[in-house]
Amino acid sequence: MGCGCSKLSGCCWTLDHNKPVPDLQDVENEGSSDLDIPAFREYTIEQLRIATSGFAVENIVSEHGEKAPNVVYKGKLENQKRIAVKRFDRSAWPDARQFLEEAKNVGLLRNLRLANLLGCCCEGDERLLIAEYMPNETLAKHLFHWDSQPLKWIMRLRVALYIAQALEYCTSKGRALYHDLNAYRVVFDDDGNPRLSCFGMMKNSRDGKSYSTNLAFCPPEYLKTGRVTPESVMYSFGTLLLDLLSGKHIPPSHALDLIRDRNLQMLTDSCLEGQFSNDEGTELVRLASRCLQYEPRERPNPKSLVSSLTPLQTDTEVPSHVLLGIPRDASDLPLTPLGEACLRMDLTVIHEILEKINYKDDEGSATELSFQMWTNQMQETLSSKKNGDLAFRHKDFRAAIDSYTQFIDAGAVLSPTMFARRSLSYLACEMPQEALNDAMQAQVISPVWHIASYLQAAALFALGSNNEAQTALREGFALETKTTAK
Repeated sequence: MGCGCSKLSGCCWTLDHNKPVPDLQDVENEGSSDLDIPAFREYTIEQLRIATSGFAVENIVSEHGEKAPNVVYKGKLENQKRIAVKRFDRSAWPDARQFLEEAKNVGLLRNLRLANLLGCCCEGDERLLIAEYMPNETLAKHLFHWDSQPLKWIMRLRVALYIAQALEYCTSKGRALYHDLNAYRVVFDDDGNPRLSCFGMMKNSRDGKSYSTNLAFCPPEYLKTGRVTPESVMYSFGTLLLDLLSGKHIPPSHALDLIRDRNLQMLTDSCLEGQFSNDEGTELVRLASRCLQYEPRERPNPKSLVSSLTPLQTDTEVPSHVLLGIPRDASDLPLTPLGEACLRMDLTVIHEILEKINYKDDEGSATELSFQMWTNQMQETLSSKKNGDLAFRHKDFRAAIDSYTQFIDAGAVLSPTMFARRSLSYLACEMPQEALNDAMQAQVISPVWHIASYLQAAALFALGSNNEAQTALREGFALETKTTAK
């Protein structure tokens, strides 16, 4: 792409801007028609507890894990909708009505460029936000901590445009303020497209700071007044452009010194060599410089950013997931025999694998028999398990369902393996919804157990929910990969 030059010379601030710019309405229409986004609603704490397996540590997706003051979890609702749940510190929003009103206002926003807010929970001291879950990491991960390949120049320009479009949309809806815009706030959806997290539309607390990052990255006026303005957001967008250009989190003051000294080679990510032209690079530097102007009134607005970034886009027909190197279809993954069996709905192979692993994956997941069980019901309970296992081994799946149900209903032990075995038995008896319920229950008990995700995929394929099944299959593959890597 470009002319194969990435060694930026002295800034020549010229570029042809005659290419058509997509109208904001096009992005809005695209978002409302292509995305099936439910209306904002309130959730109960119990619904969210179930969705996140009891706010399990394994489901934390925040960059700083449990140490973050407001932790973000991944979860899954009963309808298979994947969600991100931000749980605020209990003292963050003491006024429930204020929190609810603010969340509802953000929840009115619906756009393809946002990780949209689906709801909130305001129960007792609990304050939580629920958003669409974006499974393909943050921009910070792809820029600063990449594993297999650095982020391509084409994709970096796409990120810049899409986030500018997100800000333009929010501004058009009267929500021009965004708190602490940075590379951690940009997330990638199933298709690998970058989106702006809606969590940044609200502060971390009613009276809290708008910037949690190093003060060196804060707008100069914020350091004086402590208030965020639309122009402050543009300053933060400038720091984001620097991140995209350099592949590092460079303090704006240092970057501006390099730009003034025309030492742009030091500012450019060495991984990008040969990927962009001089015009493209200098235009991005020019935009960053405009955003980082000391005087707020001299910074561009989102509409101006979109107009400047649109002509820079190339290879727009190449899907984002290809640029990120993300397999879009589960059949493209190097699946293990269990994953392959669930993809092909080969119940015989699934049965063989579950028989082989027996109950070894229950270690650390199953609860001990209660004292009452030992004294009054132990023999009957253990007999139902033994009968269920025997029936399962001989593929008498209806008998296995009856015996496992008797054991589960007794409440003796929470065994993910038993739910998995009953799930497969339901599949064999052409009861896919019951199979899905059991596979989900196995995941509630053991959140990182890949077999639970694989069985969900098999049940969803049986229900005809192919997109959800593909997602569950990818989740199972990711969990299995992490397990085998340990």
